[in-house]
Amino acid sequence: MGAAWLSALLAFLWLTSDARSDVDAGAPPSSQLVTYGSVIKLQHASTKFRLHSHEVPYGSGSGQQSVTAFPHVNDGNSYWIVKPGPQSEAQQGDGVAEGSIVRLQHMRTRRWLHSHLHQSPLTGNLEVSAFGSPDVSDTGDTWRLEIEGKEKTWTKDLKVRLYHMDTGGYLHSSHDNKYTRIVAGQLEVCGVQKKSADNVWLAAEGIYLPRRTK
Repeated sequence: MGAAWLSALLAFLWLTSDARSDVDAGAPPSSQLVTYGSVIKLQHASTKFRLHSHEVPYGSGSGQQSVTAFPHVNDGNSYWIVKPGPQSEAQQGDGVAEGSIVRLQHMRTRRWLHSHLHQSPLTGNLEVSAFGSPDVSDTGDTWRLEIEGKEKTWTKDLKVRLYHMDTGGYLHSSHDNKYTRIVAGQLEVCGVQKKSADNVWLAAEGIYLPRRTK
């Protein structure tokens, strides 16, 4: 899926939904709502890297498509589509509440943010990969949204954690665990079963679809 296709889709979403975009540009208001169907980048709070994937498989563990944290903002492989969990009745344009079960679909490859009991390549924690297809998804693709503080609905720049339902791991990264070859300069993304500052993320650049009128 090329950059031209992504640009066309983002333009279409802008025109048809009256969404306001800050894709690789200036930031919108911090209160902007994350809704199902929004196309966003997730920024790691501690390192400022973006959650990222690409058609590079792991050389160990599952051999599935790798997921990393990427140092630069301007890269189309860092976009993810926010989707409800498979049993949810939520629809496109609904806000994402604290405790919601969500899935994140990688924009370019259409695979799901996934985790399982395979070991991650650098630290031996829970491997995080990109798995499946639009029609193939399993319970390893489901995450629970945990919002820091008293807010009840996910908005841009709000600190959140993603808790993996199958393994009990939090989506995690750290400056201490950097790849030196193939994806040199990128950080390992893994799951860890203990809360820390290194498993806090924020919704950053993207297309934020407006709230659905019910």
